[in-house]
Amino acid sequence: MHPNHTVIEIKDLQFAWPQQTPLFDHFNFTIQVDQRTYIAGPSGSGKSTLLNLLAGVLDASQGEIWVNGHAFHQLSGPQRDQIRGEEMGFIFQQFNLIPYLSTLENILLPLNLFPKRKAAALKDFSSMKKAAMYLMTRLSLPMSIVDQPSHQLSVGQQQRVAAARAFIGSPQIVIADEPSSALDWENQSQFMQLFLELGQSQKTTLVMVSHDERLAPFFNQRIDLPKRDVNQ
Repeated sequence: MHPNHTVIEIKDLQFAWPQQTPLFDHFNFTIQVDQRTYIAGPSGSGKSTLLNLLAGVLDASQGEIWVNGHAFHQLSGPQRDQIRGEEMGFIFQQFNLIPYLSTLENILLPLNLFPKRKAAALKDFSSMKKAAMYLMTRLSLPMSIVDQPSHQLSVGQQQRVAAARAFIGSPQIVIADEPSSALDWENQSQFMQLFLELGQSQKTTLVMVSHDERLAPFFNQRIDLPKRDVNQ
């Protein structure tokens, strides 16, 4: 991929929930490879909706959504699901770990579900467990929690396990939805440094959605969601 390769492109995006004013009306932006993009907007501005559109979970009313060269607006739901699993990692606001699975089992989930991610991890580390251990080390997770069920972990540990799960198998894009909102500022800052360093070392395009302006300086591109006119 050359340096100016466009990883995400939104063209003339339109989306509205039934009987509501449009969240997006002729909205456009591009994200280049290796870019660190901060998507800003107040509550209710459509941040989570935009992530679901980028992930292919929702269909746009009109417009084009290109992700890693794939025309999401032309693909079926199952096709988008496959691409999302193989080529994108997600860190959710609530982390979405499976409570009864161990730390290791949670991190390995994408490898067990998506052959392309598994092949990438095996190519780099020769075993899935080594790939997980590498990410745990990079994210300052203690090895003592490897076999612990995720519901026994601290909030900060759960967040880092979710990040390890997102990055394992070297997806081209990692998207984070307000992943540090449950942490105090010191832990947020520490997590952001680890998140960005990991993205840089894996040459991953990073996208974070947040309303916390203190996080904006960590990124080299900013996209502001359009203001909504609720009186429209």
